[in-house]
Amino acid sequence: MNNKNKLITFIIPCFNSADYMERCVDSCLNSMEVTDRFEIVIVDDGSEKDNTYEIALDYKKRYPEFIKIIHKENGGHGSAINYGLEVSEGEYIKVVDSDDWLDKAALFKVINTLKRFKKKKPDMFITNFVYENQKKYHKKRVHFENVFPLRAFFKWENIGVFLVDQYLLMHNVIYKRSVLEECELKLPENMFYVDNIYVFQPLPYVKTLYYDNVNLYRYFIGREDQSINEEIMIRRIDQHIYICKTLTDLLIDVPRIDKKCERYMFKYLSIMYQIATILLIVGGTPEHMEKKKGLWKWFKERDPKLYARMRFHPFGIIINLPGQSARKMLIKAYHGLGKYIGFN
Repeated sequence: MNNKNKLITFIIPCFNSADYMERCVDSCLNSMEVTDRFEIVIVDDGSEKDNTYEIALDYKKRYPEFIKIIHKENGGHGSAINYGLEVSEGEYIKVVDSDDWLDKAALFKVINTLKRFKKKKPDMFITNFVYENQKKYHKKRVHFENVFPLRAFFKWENIGVFLVDQYLLMHNVIYKRSVLEECELKLPENMFYVDNIYVFQPLPYVKTLYYDNVNLYRYFIGREDQSINEEIMIRRIDQHIYICKTLTDLLIDVPRIDKKCERYMFKYLSIMYQIATILLIVGGTPEHMEKKKGLWKWFKERDPKLYARMRFHPFGIIINLPGQSARKMLIKAYHGLGKYIGFN
């Protein structure tokens, strides 16, 4: 990763994305109206069913000064991001999934703010994101006015309390590339849910933050084959469990961490364990119940103190209540929360 004075790199992982990738790429190309110091890295992750690569080539032909293309064998979302990072030249990195897009007006504000930073620059730039759920007229906006100081540099010690529907995701963070290098980020290949690692692993290395209350990222929800589809998540539960364990290791093994950063990471980890546990309960088979038991057993053996902190937290107690009636209550609550938050 060598910097050639690019302000920001947009990495767009693509896999059989021909039906929707143009909206995504075009939304990033809107940057041309406010700066020429950006680049878009389109990573074709082994698309075979459509003309994703040909569409990428056409963009490269039309915008050679802004577009880079990587054409590789399929290795999954993490692999595509890894390849994009290797060739990126931007001081800041923004990953945009090919079925999502960036709001034009918000993008202008973000880029103009990045341009104004001189010697003092944040390690992480945070914006809002919107669940573009196609089944709903009113879209859910995830924002942080109550958590972060607005349009100011701040540290972890300056943040407020995250509410149940507020969390940092790949969608609403822009990382300084040096932070990703410092934490030696390399995502697993052939694995779903690696966006959790992408946003989680660099957090202890983030010293300065900046928040702007703009709805930059539009997170599309509506395709039947999306990884957040409940049936698909249950089928891929082993990968979710792998991510839970990976995040646990990352939190335990970090050498130094700000107290409020650790508190947020613990909350994030708790949510991952809650989702895994409830999905296993929804799955409902004896095999699922054994995996649930095995996950918590592994956690207890890995770090008894951290396990106890999570297991005997009110949420930890609730999601581990025995009996069919308790499980039905959990499933109902989970589906209700999903509707409230906006992801289903």
